[in-house]
Amino acid sequence: MKVIIVGAGIGGTSAAIALRRLGHEVVIYDRMRENKPVGAALSLWSNGVKVLNWLGLADEVAALGGAMDHMAYVDGYSGEELCRFSLEPVTTQTGQRPYPVARADLQSLLMERVGMDHIRLGMRMVGIEDAGDAVTVTFEDGSTDTGDLLIGADGARSITRAHVQPDDAVPIEREYSGYTNFNGLIETDDEIGPPDQWTTYVADGKRAAVMPVAGDRFYFWFDVPQPAGVPYHPSEGTGPLRTAFDGWAPGVQRLLERIDPARSLNRVEIWDITPFHTWAKGRVAILGDAAHNTAPDIGQGACSALEDSFALGIAFATNTVSVEDTLRRYERIRSQRAGELVLRARKRGHETHAYDPDATDAWYESLRGADGVGIIRGIVGNIDGSPVELGAALL
Repeated sequence: MKVIIVGAGIGGTSAAIALRRLGHEVVIYDRMRENKPVGAALSLWSNGVKVLNWLGLADEVAALGGAMDHMAYVDGYSGEELCRFSLEPVTTQTGQRPYPVARADLQSLLMERVGMDHIRLGMRMVGIEDAGDAVTVTFEDGSTDTGDLLIGADGARSITRAHVQPDDAVPIEREYSGYTNFNGLIETDDEIGPPDQWTTYVADGKRAAVMPVAGDRFYFWFDVPQPAGVPYHPSEGTGPLRTAFDGWAPGVQRLLERIDPARSLNRVEIWDITPFHTWAKGRVAILGDAAHNTAPDIGQGACSALEDSFALGIAFATNTVSVEDTLRRYERIRSQRAGELVLRARKRGHETHAYDPDATDAWYESLRGADGVGIIRGIVGNIDGSPVELGAALL
């Protein structure tokens, strides 16, 4: 079969690899003109890594991953370490080490494995026509392509998502999560945190954190609760961060000093979409942010897109009634779990960003002297139920 995929992000490229390994012809279209991913890095927890292993990329992904052996929380103002613990139990309980990775590195790897001769950049989709026996996609330049099915991995503002919804459905809208995230990459620095540790400074509903990625680099990120639409121009650089984190601990000030805005500083308002469960119609289906746009508060966004690709591949490898039937089965495998992760991330964001100050203060107090058991339980709980576990309960 010929499969058209719109979107060359993590979900679209991993789905392409899965379907090509099954012998299908795949072509990816994306509106971007070069590989410029949104966001500097991402968390690959064990469920996401296992999908990449299944795609034949185990060694390559391990080489991209940071050696994140420990996790620590630090008081944002005093610099006092609230708790520190090993992340080894995540590996022991799930059977796979997690990795933070630079997004551009992972996306380049996936695009390379797909093959650039199967990827068309600078192509913006503007229309979809499902004729029942084939799907035709129209692009902004007037060109078209026709395939046996269409997978819309076209992101949070997906055109494909609107196509697969029932004609009488209420339009699906993105919802503001209440905070802005700044992120980027710097060289590791012991004054900020150990190079093998995920270090998070917390206070006032704000967070400043670093995670190790390959190449002796830290992925850094800041969360700033604020209304949507606050003006910002790249020429301001770290100015808003210096204001928001004024008086914070020396490690945070050192982090601010190390950021080169011209080299690596992204700013993004965080939005999500309340879960919905219509992901397929006819020969068209959606995956990734198009299907489950989520806030990053539990680090499962990319992993969830990878789970989509795994489920899609398994569905096409094992079901032969029809394309339509296979896409409906994919939808049933994925929509409930993906929606639950969106809601878990939303709940977590409310706790950590002081939307309920008492709840956030209680969370801060629970971190003081914590042995990590509860935090590990939460991380593993987000992995438990993944389709890559094939029904096996985690320890």
